[in-house]
Amino acid sequence: MKNLKNYILILNLLFLLSCNSQGKREILGDSEFQREMNAKFKDASKSPLTKKGLKNFKGLDFFPINEKFKVVAKLTETPDGKVFNFPTTTSRVAKYKKYGIINFTIDGKDFQLDIYKDPDPKPKYKDHLFLPFLDLTNGKTSYGGGRFIDVLTTDKKGDGTIVIDFNEAYNPYCAYSDRYSCPITPRDNRLDIAVEAGVMAYKK
Repeated sequence: MKNLKNYILILNLLFLLSCNSQGKREILGDSEFQREMNAKFKDASKSPLTKKGLKNFKGLDFFPINEKFKVVAKLTETPDGKVFNFPTTTSRVAKYKKYGIINFTIDGKDFQLDIYKDPDPKPKYKDHLFLPFLDLTNGKTSYGGGRFIDVLTTDKKGDGTIVIDFNEAYNPYCAYSDRYSCPITPRDNRLDIAVEAGVMAYKK
């Protein structure tokens, strides 16, 4: 009898676990980047969303993935680059050192962006670079303040090139909540093209 009760208990637990797993919403996204972004925004311990935004969150809006916006760029490092004071969306000032210049081509047009690095990074961010940019979608289909792309110093290849994937462009956290302080993208890092790739504008 005791064994029978244990057996029934195990069956009930398996049934409950099965129901819970079926009730979980699948993480949406057409790429690993999109799925990782949606998983992070869905996680209350990591999400930049407000409580209301988190409650209503179903997934970020992304432009369709477009391979033309995944470019091989020439990275020219600037060892003597200056440290700049970046204004932010609050009274805070963020400091970034100009790490280099990237040059690339999209649709036969040549473009250039400055790329930056934290002059005093925490150990786990020692290889991280900061690539903010503006483009012709800002304030329309993408966030008005520009978007960011994560790049690593270790991404640079022996021939001096580096892959920049605008399909992985994302919004600063202040696009989702006023409780964040975000560096403002320099006007010099504006691209005269509509970069219809990456995360779109957030509809609050």
